[in-house]
Amino acid sequence: MKKTLKDIKVAGKTVLVRVDFNVPIKDGVIGDDNRIKAAMPTIKYLVEQGSKVVLFSHLSRIKAEEDKAKKSLAPVAKRLEEVAGQPVKFVAQTRGSELENAIKSLNGGEILLFENTRFEDVKDGEVVKYESKNNAELGKYWASLGDVFVNDAFGTAHRAHASNVGIASNISESCVGFLVQKELEMLAKGIDSPEHPFIAIIGGAKVSDKIGVIDNLLQKADKIIIGGGMAYTFFKALGHNIGKSLCEEDKVDLAKQYMDKANGKIILPIDSANAPEFKDVNPSFSGVDLPDDVMGLDIGPDSIKLFEDTLKGAKTVAWNGPMGVFEFENFKKGTVAVCEAIANLQEAFTLIGGGDSAAAAIQNGFAEKFTHISTGGGASLEYMEGKTLPGVEAIQNK
Repeated sequence: MKKTLKDIKVAGKTVLVRVDFNVPIKDGVIGDDNRIKAAMPTIKYLVEQGSKVVLFSHLSRIKAEEDKAKKSLAPVAKRLEEVAGQPVKFVAQTRGSELENAIKSLNGGEILLFENTRFEDVKDGEVVKYESKNNAELGKYWASLGDVFVNDAFGTAHRAHASNVGIASNISESCVGFLVQKELEMLAKGIDSPEHPFIAIIGGAKVSDKIGVIDNLLQKADKIIIGGGMAYTFFKALGHNIGKSLCEEDKVDLAKQYMDKANGKIILPIDSANAPEFKDVNPSFSGVDLPDDVMGLDIGPDSIKLFEDTLKGAKTVAWNGPMGVFEFENFKKGTVAVCEAIANLQEAFTLIGGGDSAAAAIQNGFAEKFTHISTGGGASLEYMEGKTLPGVEAIQNK
């Protein structure tokens, strides 16, 4: 078990907090502030403890010097002031005397946010990736700015960056914040020690993106429902005609191996909603053999019924990936139906592993009906694969 915020005395200390403020910003306006709100329990606790709170985050990717003008965290500082209900000092630097002096002059209970950590990926027009490649000197420098490190950014926990692993490796005390603590507890309950029957639902476009997840969950789940574009690679493996549907030819043999070793655990769609090309048009429907002139873009009504029946009585459900092209109005029915079926399960532990599935649940008003929706798509996916997360691994054990 990793140390949590309650395991460390933080009163009066300078506390460095890696948050995930990677929010959508257009023309200086934040489109969705959920990530800022998600960090508030940790921030408020530290303020109440009288800590000097130093926050930092990445924002998007920085590939060239000109990216920096549009990717500043300055608008985030303004929004954070409104959410926190107190002033936030913003320092438009990632290192140097201005930042060091601003941190030294903080009083207990005050908040400072410094500039986008990924500004360190480009120096004088040259791509150096000091943050993204966990530059040893940078991690050591940032660690020198405080007494305690708190990692509360689950969205980057699967990356070994200077702002998480680098600092944690060079500071005397480290722990996870409340957000990361909750993520780890929920994922452990849903994936590592699930109550049975445990049903996993895996969707999305490619088998190659989910090989690790399928491998890991075949050992743990009672059934694995497969939907989305990846289903057509499985159809082809079973000898069906898939028309113009997405197919990873180099993964057909692997899909066949999975079917052979799954002992009936894998549940595939039994019909398909199709279109002549990748467009949002009225679908035609077919069974598992598609006409040559169409591509499958969603599961059909019979598959929806099959998946709903499979989910009945489940005590644990983990879902990652849509059932079709859910951004198309005519091809979102499968994803919405599966979402609704999970949301309406009684007395079940229901988990969404971030990404498109989370977006589907939130957009369709089902967010409150799930036990947990992960804030980190990539991190939760790697957790579902059974991998260790470097950003968590670097934190001190209890």
